[in-house]
Amino acid sequence: MSDPIILITGGNSGIGKAAAIKFASQGAKVLIAVRNPERGKEAISDIRKKSESNTSSMLTMDLSSMNSIRAACEEFQKTNTRLDCLIHNAADFDIGRKMPEYSEDGIEKIWATNHLGPVRLTKLLEKELARSDKGRIITIASKGLMVHPFLKVRMDDPEFKKGGYSVEKAYYQSKLAQIMYTYWLAEKYQKTSITANCIRVTNVRIDISRYPNISPIAKKLYAWKSKYSISPPQMAEVYVWLATSPEARKYSGEYFDEKCRKVSSGKYSKDPKNIHELMEITGKYIPELLLEK
Repeated sequence: MSDPIILITGGNSGIGKAAAIKFASQGAKVLIAVRNPERGKEAISDIRKKSESNTSSMLTMDLSSMNSIRAACEEFQKTNTRLDCLIHNAADFDIGRKMPEYSEDGIEKIWATNHLGPVRLTKLLEKELARSDKGRIITIASKGLMVHPFLKVRMDDPEFKKGGYSVEKAYYQSKLAQIMYTYWLAEKYQKTSITANCIRVTNVRIDISRYPNISPIAKKLYAWKSKYSISPPQMAEVYVWLATSPEARKYSGEYFDEKCRKVSSGKYSKDPKNIHELMEITGKYIPELLLEK
């Protein structure tokens, strides 16, 4: 892919930032979508320095807000007529949160940010992806789902309004939904030039200072886990491979691990009936985007 245009959400830190550096160093035009513009500016400065390239820029975008997503897309469309790769890297996983929080649209934030946000963003940039002769969509899930083999999307209550909320439950539900959404996208685009695949992110070292409200026990747990984790740049290699390599172009509707190997997401996530029901529920949140049935 020659001089690709790549949009990656959550590109101001962690894997997203590491991937942005790698993309920029290869000559790609990289746009990072961030909630906090000040942090975004700092990230852009660092990305340009480390990549030795000035091809990166920033979009301010809160994935929990429909208005913010729409405004960011309009800003993108002012200077770009195509999009070669859209990477849904950003996620809300505030491990210090005890109670549900809600977006400006009145939706539980993890569900809004991690699932509805990517669906909205993809739909709004669909024309730009279609103008690329190799448009690629990459969603992100978690290896942590393997610890929850019987997890299902709460189709009747994805926001946990009936109780039972925890950040972990909400987060892994949203990641399961993203895998299923990826399969839906692959089916939708099977006769086009657009592909859709998902990455299963393994344990990656995180900056624990980003979570000042977590308990001392949780801090010790994450310190222990970091000993067995890979670095953000190592995980970012999979992003780069799936986003730009000629080999990855032949795949759509697949799930890849940190070693670029195809893995299974389980029977529940692949069941067409479950996927259809998920997208029916998703469409109730986003009727103006006319989700295909």
